[in-house]
Amino acid sequence: MKLTAFLAPVLAAVLALPAHAEKLSLNAISNYINGLKTAEAEFRQINADGSTATGRVLIQRPGRMRFEYAPPDRTLVLATGGQVAVFDGKSNQPPEQYPLSKTPLNLILARTVDLTRDKMVVGHDEVDGLTVVTAQDPAHPELGTLQMAFSANPLALKQWLVTDEAGGRTTVILGPLKTGQSYETSLFSIQAEAAKLKRPERK
Repeated sequence: MKLTAFLAPVLAAVLALPAHAEKLSLNAISNYINGLKTAEAEFRQINADGSTATGRVLIQRPGRMRFEYAPPDRTLVLATGGQVAVFDGKSNQPPEQYPLSKTPLNLILARTVDLTRDKMVVGHDEVDGLTVVTAQDPAHPELGTLQMAFSANPLALKQWLVTDEAGGRTTVILGPLKTGQSYETSLFSIQAEAAKLKRPERK
């Protein structure tokens, strides 16, 4: 994934909310994430070089996420079955794959999220009316962090910033979340997407 630099200025630009709001508790945020079984939203991604990408993200907890990048990018990223697969929209080659457990996004896709675990949260702040939580895998802090921003009324995930093990940073700013949707299993199937690449084009 491509990456960004600073969270606070982006937060200020996304939502003009009252400053110095009371931050949400880690228990409240954990309960919210655990209750978020399915969700989808339009997203905007800000990259380290200042460029941007847009698209749609689908979430089906536990363990599944689908990023559909809009043209001209057309990249597809799937998290499913403990794997992350990246399909290059401009190629018919098989996807690059790597373990979901080695990415910070695994923290939000886990079956049970408990942000009160010892050494899991390394930052818990209020920034421009949003509660910002920075989490890591306590057993593998070297894999990076996931920084999430939440509104309070209503409690909702607004964006996240992934810092990977190499120090690369990706910010994803979410539009309004639609929850309670039902999705076909094939939407999160690496095999189904790979099979589409093998189909001959119709003339």
